[in-house]
Order: sequence, then structure tokens, then C-alpha cells
Amino acid sequence: MIKKLLFIPPVLIGIAVLYYAVSDRQAPERNPTEERTFAVRVITAEPVRLVPRVRGFGSVTPGTVWSAIAQVAGEVIYIHPDLKKGAILAAGTEIIRISPADFKLAISQAEANIRSAEAKLAELKVTEANTNDLLEIEKRGLILQEAKLARKQDLFGRGTVAQSVLELEQRETLAQRKKIQELENAQRLLPTQRTVQQEQIAIYRTQLQSAKLNLVRTRIKLPFNARVAQVNIETEQFAQTGATLATADSVNVAEVQAQISISRFRAIVLAGAPTGLSSVITAESLAQVVETIGLEATVRLQAGDDVVEWPARFARISDTIDPKTRTIGAIVAVDGPYTMSTPGGRPPLSKGMFVEIEIRSRANDDRIVVPRSALHNGRLYVVNADDRLDIRPVTVGLLQGDLATIDEGIKSGERVVVSDLVSAVAGMLLKPESDQQLQTELKAEATGGTRRP
Repeated sequence: MIKKLLFIPPVLIGIAVLYYAVSDRQAPERNPTEERTFAVRVITAEPVRLVPRVRGFGSVTPGTVWSAIAQVAGEVIYIHPDLKKGAILAAGTEIIRISPADFKLAISQAEANIRSAEAKLAELKVTEANTNDLLEIEKRGLILQEAKLARKQDLFGRGTVAQSVLELEQRETLAQRKKIQELENAQRLLPTQRTVQQEQIAIYRTQLQSAKLNLVRTRIKLPFNARVAQVNIETEQFAQTGATLATADSVNVAEVQAQISISRFRAIVLAGAPTGLSSVITAESLAQVVETIGLEATVRLQAGDDVVEWPARFARISDTIDPKTRTIGAIVAVDGPYTMSTPGGRPPLSKGMFVEIEIRSRANDDRIVVPRSALHNGRLYVVNADDRLDIRPVTVGLLQGDLATIDEGIKSGERVVVSDLVSAVAGMLLKPESDQQLQTELKAEATGGTRRP
């Protein structure tokens, strides 16, 4: 029993030692809690000069496409040696000639018909003079015959002549009157015959003019400086009337049509429209409206690492709207697309080139712009004076390329966060760092400079 109680003293001693060690130990030191700071890139909101613009892509087409259509039929006897696809020929160049033989014969026949009709007209004049002379003679003869008849009637009344003699004189008098009547009838017909003959001469002269016109049409010439697009005829082939012998494209003007969003085009028009511009646009006032708004254009070609540009003018809007994409066709024109080319530098703006067009309206001053990526569902992240996050609702104006204009909600000089914040909480502490390169690029893009890659 005593042996069993001998382990108690050592246990008590151990408990006492453990209690002493624990009670003599100091509590661990605690560090104060520090607020986390997030590093962000910012730009300073400042008014810039904004050039509203919109971009689109399209293929180059010639401003005018001309078809050499045969207006007369005949054998082709001449084709210009340079009338080949891709060749450029000057205005007035004779490219095709059709045999003129048939039309020269038609001219000769028409001229002969005119001479014949004019001779008949002269004959009518002589006939009229002869008829007048004969009528005068017959009238004198009628006077004599009537006097003779009067004498016979007097003698018949005295009983000295027979009834048969009197009747004979009466018949001769009637015959004389008939001659006069026939001559007078012929005289009345002469003006009508003359008019008919004059109209016939007019017909022959029209035929002559038609034959001469057809003779001119045997020579087909270019109406303007053109590049040959297609040739469908060879020499010694017969050309049918209405057949397309060749096709050529104008080199004086090139056009590009690009499909542009209606809302984006409307935005640049409204941005460039002066105050008081009428919203009612008619066909007569459209050109004036475009000039008032100040729409300008540039055509741009990406050739490898090089970018080639052509100054252009806004020409017109296409007649239809794409119902699927809700876009309109904006057409710009480049004057002298070939004359502006330089060997090894600027190539000619040829048909089929896929290019970019940029349409600009009148510049706006004092517009605040930010990157589109800085917008978060209509809000901006702004660094306040205490370097804390302020989530600011804003009114967005024009969206253009990589930038957006802010109409309301931000003031000049405020700092806008342009980097991503995974968990943005209003009031969180920030460590802002100015992004000068982005600020410079935004200004360049706003004023119409080169876009950021």
C-alpha cells in the first residue's frame, strides 16, 4: 500500500514545475493591422480637340464604267493595237472601227433622192407657170366661144339657122368651159403637190442625216481617259447592233463603298453639325448639308508594314440599308487615283483593292476622352484626393475606336483608372501611377492621328 503511494510526490512536483513555467511566460506580441494598397495606372482627364470619325472597309470600284456598244451592225475592220485588258488609253482614242461601206452607200442614195425630189419640185414650178398660161388662153377662147354662141342664138331666134347648129355651138361652149375647169382644178392641186414634195425632201434629208450619223457611229472612241477592262471582239468579225464590244473603266475617279453602322454614322454627323442646322434633308439640300457638316474622307491601304493614303471626298450615301447588319453604304470618291501614283511609293488606286476608308466631321473642342476599356457598365473608376477609389456614373457621348467621350460625370483634372481592378470596392486605397504613353496616344487618336496598334 505504501509502495503504491510513493509515485504521488513526483507527480505533484512535476505539476508545480509546469505551473511555474507557464505562469512565468509572456504573451506573444501582436502586429497592428495594415490596409492593403492596390497599384493602378491612371490618366488625367483633360479637354482635348476631338475629330469625330468613323472607319469602314470596302473594295475600290471605278467612278464610271463605260461599255462600247455597237450602235450599227457591220464587219469590224480595225481594232486599236493597245486595246487589251489593263491598258490605259487617252480620251478620244479610236478603239474600234466598223466597215462604213453600207453607210456611205446610204448617204449616196439619200443625196440622190434629195436631188430627184428637188427636180420634181422645180418641175412643179414650171407646170404651175404653164397651167397659168394655158388657163389664160382658154379663158380668152371661152369669151370668143360665148360671143359666137350669142350670135347663133340671135340667128336661131330669127329663124335663119337650124336647131342642130345652135346645139353644136352650145356643146362647144360647154367643152371650152370644161377645159377651163380642168386647168383651174390642176392649179388648185399644185400647192398641195408642192407641199408633198417639200415634205419628201425633208424625209430624204433626215435619211441623209441618219446615214451620216451611222457613218460616225462606225468609229468608236473613248469618251474619257480609261483603263480597258474587257474586249469581246476581233477584226473581221461581224458586230451585231447592241452587242458590247469592249468595257472600260474611268481612271479619273475611283469610289469606295463601306458598310457603316447607322448609329456610328449618325453620331459623327450630329457631332459635326452646327447649331441650328435643319433636321429636314431634301435631295436639293443634301450636298449643302454635307458641306455644312464638313465631312471629309481618307482612303487607306495597308501594304505590308507600310500604309498608303489617298485624300478623298465624301460622295453620297447608298440607296439601301442592309436589314441584317443595320448598316448604310457610305461612298467616298478619290479624284485622280492614277495621276497621284508614284513609282515605288504610292501605287495607283486600282479596281478591286480592299481598302479602309475614314470619314471625319467637323472637329469639336474641349471634349474629355477616356479609353473605352476604362468604362464599366457606364461607370468610371476615379482616384479621389485621398487616393481612394470613387466609382462614378458618367454620361457617355461619342464612342470612337478605342476611346469614348464623357459628357457628364467627370471634371477636368480628375484621375481616371485605366488598369483592371479585379474586385473594385468604393473607398479602397489605391497607389496611382500616371500612364503618360496612353495619355499621349489618346490625344493623338482624338485629333485624328495614327491609331494605337
